Amino acid sequence: MTDPLPPATDDTPPRLTHFDARGQAHMVDVGDKPATRRTAVAAGRIEMQPATLALVQSGTAKKGDVLGIARIAGIQAAKKASDLVPLCHPLALTRVAIEFEAVSEGGSTAAAVICQATVETTGPTGVEIEALAAVQIALLTVYDMCKAVDRGMVIRDVRVREKHGGKSGSHVFEQNIITTG
Repeated sequence: MTDPLPPATDDTPPRLTHFDARGQAHMVDVGDKPATRRTAVAAGRIEMQPATLALVQSGTAKKGDVLGIARIAGIQAAKKASDLVPLCHPLALTRVAIEFEAVSEGGSTAAAVICQATVETTGPTGVEIEALAAVQIALLTVYDMCKAVDRGMVIRDVRVREKHGGKSGSHVFEQNIITTG
């Protein structure tokens, strides 16, 4: 059996950690990493017609409370991320919070629902995948619940906004600019 690749050093280029020395996919061994408090915040948006947003905000959509159902779907997605992403570690999550903001912007920008997921654990690996899964599935649920009245909705800009904990510390990502703290 071949050992995984050694970690990258300052004078070696970065490498993908989910491949061993022979290029075969493997689950990264995190057994020797210390358990630390880890947090990730991800966000994204679903753009829709203003009338669709009004329906979502009023709570009178035919299928029920759109954002309430989407919140539960996002929480479930965070808990099931390792079932969906093959090499993602199953984690004991300590917190999953899903927040929504309705925005009605003028000009060429459509009305939208912004979703933000904050996921936390104390463990040997981060929770970015769980936060991203939560946002994607919460927004997909909004689409599913509103598609009868607006099939032109678009999910956009899903990304990690922040991560905290672990060896690499804290990072805040703002429009592709990384601030390390």
